Amino acid sequence: MAAFFDALEPKHTAMIEKQPVFFVATAAPDARINLSPKGYDAFRVISPSRVAYLDLGGSGNETHAHVIADGRITIMFCNFDRPALILRIYGTAKPVLPQDAGWDELAERFTMMPGTRQIFDIEVESVQTSCGWAVPFMSLEGERETLKKAHRQSDPAEWEAKMAGRTESIDGLPTRPTDRYIAGE
Repeated sequence: MAAFFDALEPKHTAMIEKQPVFFVATAAPDARINLSPKGYDAFRVISPSRVAYLDLGGSGNETHAHVIADGRITIMFCNFDRPALILRIYGTAKPVLPQDAGWDELAERFTMMPGTRQIFDIEVESVQTSCGWAVPFMSLEGERETLKKAHRQSDPAEWEAKMAGRTESIDGLPTRPTDRYIAGE
């Protein structure tokens, strides 16, 4: 049923590229466990041992706080079609903000979206697949444009001020805010 791999194989990448949603889990000592669903065209396989995802400003910045404090991250994909499959990527992450070295190299791999806050650069430590036999069949009706629309309608100066004020997580862990509004598509 479950199998472990040292890196992503071509069949894993093919499965990932078909998924419209993925889940991100992080934790830090003495803090809540964070689990977030992610949509949009925001995930990239850079190599068998490196992946990244584009992060938009949302309700908080827990993933950023946790990876600064601890580094560990798990990404999960579920195939809601055939064949049944769950794929987890275990690794260590670092947030790369627009003001950071390395931003340009990562950003060129994505189409920027309104409200882009950072890109999480993830070193793959292991990959696990499991059956997914209990995952239901589901089809994508469409993307929700609500978050991108809200960011698109934001005043850039107000957005930057709001993000600048987000310097800690729910549990009081530090975060680094982005220094600029990205208009995106």
